[in-house]
Amino acid sequence: MKPLLEDLVQTPIPTRHGEFILHYYSNSLDRKEHIALVKGDVKGQDNVPVRIHSECFTGDVLGSRRCDCGEQLDMALHLISQAECGVLIYLRQEGRGIGLLKKLQAYNLQDQGMDTVDANLHLGYQADEREYDIAALILTSLQVNSIALITNNPEKIDGLKGLGIAVNTRIPIEIKANDDNLGYLQTKAKKMAHWLFQTQNEQD
Repeated sequence: MKPLLEDLVQTPIPTRHGEFILHYYSNSLDRKEHIALVKGDVKGQDNVPVRIHSECFTGDVLGSRRCDCGEQLDMALHLISQAECGVLIYLRQEGRGIGLLKKLQAYNLQDQGMDTVDANLHLGYQADEREYDIAALILTSLQVNSIALITNNPEKIDGLKGLGIAVNTRIPIEIKANDDNLGYLQTKAKKMAHWLFQTQNEQD
């Protein structure tokens, strides 16, 4: 059966990066509340700046320094605002898809010496279990013609292309490392092939 997506509510959201229209979606794939923040008129447009941001409670809400997620969220909204057109899709797939409980358990394993990949594997999960089907459905619903994806993750580009999304180019979103997330970022670069050139120059 073809997956269904419904745009249930659209409402203006004023932010420090300007005003966006928040779209709240229901879908037939899961029961999670996925949203999109849309700036400007994206219908039928090419090379629309798009950020696919996966939920990170600790980084996005609490400002945790263990990752770069909160800072990436803020930077993405800034980039979209500067372009005066774009989409930030907020997917509810915490902890690279393993959920908040398992992510916090993985944190404890990391504090015992594992990196983020090994901790996920130890808990019985893949290094990254995120999927982008709903993001593709949202972009199709918004009638975006092609996108400039705001990402450092080559798998995200491949995943969206595999779902029929025209990814014409990439916009880097690299955050300067701090003492608490340097190892996390180095693991992204070394084991997950993320394009993190600043981090690669900060070897321990």
